[in-house]
Amino acid sequence: MNKTKVAIIGPGNIGTDLMIKIMRLSDTLEMSVMVGIDPNSDGLARAERMGIATCHQGIDGLIAMDEWSDITIVFDATSAKAHHYNWNKIKAFPSKRIIDLTPAAIGPYVVPPVNLKDHLNASNMNMVTCGGQATIPIVAAVNQITNVHYGEIVASIASKSAGPGTRANIDEFTETTAQAIEQVGGATRGKAIIVLNPAEPPLVMRDTVFTLSEQADREAIRASIHKMVAEVQQYVPGYELHQEVQFDDIPEDQPVFIEGLGQCHGLKTTVLLKVKGAGHYLPEYAGNLDIMTSAARRTAEALVKDVTL
Repeated sequence: MNKTKVAIIGPGNIGTDLMIKIMRLSDTLEMSVMVGIDPNSDGLARAERMGIATCHQGIDGLIAMDEWSDITIVFDATSAKAHHYNWNKIKAFPSKRIIDLTPAAIGPYVVPPVNLKDHLNASNMNMVTCGGQATIPIVAAVNQITNVHYGEIVASIASKSAGPGTRANIDEFTETTAQAIEQVGGATRGKAIIVLNPAEPPLVMRDTVFTLSEQADREAIRASIHKMVAEVQQYVPGYELHQEVQFDDIPEDQPVFIEGLGQCHGLKTTVLLKVKGAGHYLPEYAGNLDIMTSAARRTAEALVKDVTL
């Protein structure tokens, strides 16, 4: 079987982990080129040792390589700012597809178990953020049962798993995730918070999801959440509920104030998650990076197979 050739821009933690996932796990994707801008990059050196062609002149260098003509999908694991430059170069080649792992959000937000089938024809697909990939499926699961007025997520990640790119994009992380909670998760209003946890030894990614919705059958909501968790586990085995789903009533005579919505009442649902990485390249505590690379691989394989998930 002929595999589809791909390139990765950004040889940092995310790019390197994605490279290894593709090489070890994918039966439809083939690594062609790892691209960076630092000739002394550890990621480029690792790619070379694994027999992968490399380029240290960014997207311009990649386009000049002989391998470029055979590459169908480009993963961008750089930064939001760099992605704008990369996309302006790649969009001149209509046959190329780009999967964006930065918070640039030029293309539509894609969370595989929620809306991948709606964007299989998009030329630029955005993977939101690690917090978004972990929590938006839960917001969407509640929204499948009842209207979600407000969705709030708190993503706690090990400080050691947050590299320069993540730290440089904190503002974009919160803005992009909040927008995707609304546009993909279905909440009328969304909010996102990220916490860099300095604990030693490092803790795995923890995510807390709060939704305020109309009253509905709690068992139906619980079942919808469990089903969604199982769908995410198909490509992120370390994704799981940390505790059982919790419900609280917000009575009409004791409403809570939500910015942009005013006084609100209804059913509060709390979901506690943890995400342990697969340990392919990154430590197990780096579940935040693992869920991003796993979602990107899942998306690319769907593009290749042209299947509806």
